[in-house]
Amino acid sequence: MTSTWVEPSNTATALLLLGRGSDPATERGVECPGDLPAPSDPDLVARARAAKAALGDKVFVLGHHYQRDEVIQFADVTGDSFKLAREAAARPDAEFIVFCGVHFMAESADILTSDTQRVVLPDLAAGCSMADMAALPQVENAWDVLTELGIAAQTVPVTYMNSSADIKGFVGRNGGVVCTSSNAKRALEWAYQQGEKVLFLPDQHLGRNTAVLEMGFSLDDCVLYDPHKPGGGLTPEQLRDARMILWRGHCSVHGRFTLDSVNDVRERVPGVNVLVHPECRHEVVNAADLVGSTEYIIRTIEAAPAGSAWAIGTELNLVRRLALAHPDKQIMFLDRAVCYCSTMNRIDLPHLVWALEELVAGRVVNQITVDADTAHHARVALDQMLALPGA
Repeated sequence: MTSTWVEPSNTATALLLLGRGSDPATERGVECPGDLPAPSDPDLVARARAAKAALGDKVFVLGHHYQRDEVIQFADVTGDSFKLAREAAARPDAEFIVFCGVHFMAESADILTSDTQRVVLPDLAAGCSMADMAALPQVENAWDVLTELGIAAQTVPVTYMNSSADIKGFVGRNGGVVCTSSNAKRALEWAYQQGEKVLFLPDQHLGRNTAVLEMGFSLDDCVLYDPHKPGGGLTPEQLRDARMILWRGHCSVHGRFTLDSVNDVRERVPGVNVLVHPECRHEVVNAADLVGSTEYIIRTIEAAPAGSAWAIGTELNLVRRLALAHPDKQIMFLDRAVCYCSTMNRIDLPHLVWALEELVAGRVVNQITVDADTAHHARVALDQMLALPGA
């Protein structure tokens, strides 16, 4: 039976991105159910400190690298999505995990933590557009296409960490693995030991860059599956011949960097080092000097010599934070136009204060819960990632 996917209207999507309306089946979440403090409240910092102190060891606050500085200052640990989820799991005595990130990250934390811990996302509208580009009904439709062509049995699904729990669960049910931007090559090497093809979800750029630049594939080995077109917009022959079936998804921040951005900064800043995330487009990654995960970017800048110049292709909050932390280096955003992650930035100080004060009052708000069956199969795929050589 082929599932049906209904694309939301432009008006509905716009309202969801503004945090209004409801769509629990997507990363965009729902509107905040409570009254937020005013952003102009001069006591917000003091209120956050007081609430966190009142909760003590019962609360553990996680802050993703792309969060605002006003939020990051209250994080007990900062990091990328998987590091934060593992940090949460390593704090079994913390009753509340307040995840300052986006929805799929909080889901991963819920999957990896114990049943006695509760994961809170300060704003349910903090989602991930990339994760939304691969909804479970769409992926099930694609798997039906591969099954009808007789190639599903030889195809291993691999999903990037930046995907919903539903997609991680699908991958776990079908013998696949989760990957991060740091271990994508190891995950693909494992996958090709299990089968002849890979269905890579949901970020086409990470999949293509890893396959071509790290594993020696050609661009012709890769095809792009568009879930909005019959058969993914591909012929049966294209699907049968492909080694890497890339999902048509991307990061709205990293996808904005272009080859022109690289050429422009090289003209403006002689000797500049271009450092980008592997979620960037293939031609951008090809033209960069260095490519790596968020943690790799941070380590590279920390180790860079004083006086060196760096143009960084990743989210602006992190680039600004690196520039402030390393005034002896010239650090700039790769693109002339600034670009924050709009959904990550939905978590601001008023939302954090509201969530913490509600916990102090004994009310658990915005709890993220993954159903047991999905969590089990997602954990299978996550555990397979942890079992990869070098993990």
